[in-house]
Amino acid sequence: MSSYKITVQNREGIGSNKVNKLRSQKVIPAVIYKKGEETKSLQIDERDFLLTFRKAGTTSVIDLDLDGSTHSVIVKDVQMHPVKNKVLHIDFQELNMNEKIKVLIPINLLNRDQVKLQPSVLAQLLNEVEVECLPGNIPNTADVDVEDMDFTTPLFVKDLDIAKNADIEILAEEDTVVCTLSEPSVKEEEEETDEEASADVPVVGEEDEE
Repeated sequence: MSSYKITVQNREGIGSNKVNKLRSQKVIPAVIYKKGEETKSLQIDERDFLLTFRKAGTTSVIDLDLDGSTHSVIVKDVQMHPVKNKVLHIDFQELNMNEKIKVLIPINLLNRDQVKLQPSVLAQLLNEVEVECLPGNIPNTADVDVEDMDFTTPLFVKDLDIAKNADIEILAEEDTVVCTLSEPSVKEEEEETDEEASADVPVVGEEDEE
């Protein structure tokens, strides 16, 4: 059972006039699709979806209550308006909780602002990783701590916390580089020095005003 629940309604009519009317009422058109079954058209309250989606993202299971029937889903796609930053349409994928699923998990670098070796440049080369597991075992993120990194040893997929979880299979080579730490170039150091120096130069007229 999921910790996220939303009540949704069946949607009739798929024309642009119908969906535009829904959006004007702060209701989002959506679909639920499941392998081997007919796609269901539905509508969902905009506020309810956004509140849940901010927490659940695309990796947490959400229980949709449709006419008293529960559908366990994940958010597969969210179509956004290119200018207004409004949700136009949602695709939900219904899950079989006893069947493994492949999903992309965002990689999170822990303590990236507390890297001990300074000055340094932290570069993240891999932002997400595909995993396969049961829906109930889908992690929200794949984490790796970068606080103690050095300049000679990158962090790899095998260093992610989920690599130690027997219930999760990572579908990437374990020696794929996740992030590296390097010394700043001479040019970067010069730019930082110039910025610091320019900050100390008084603005013309400031002394007169004082």
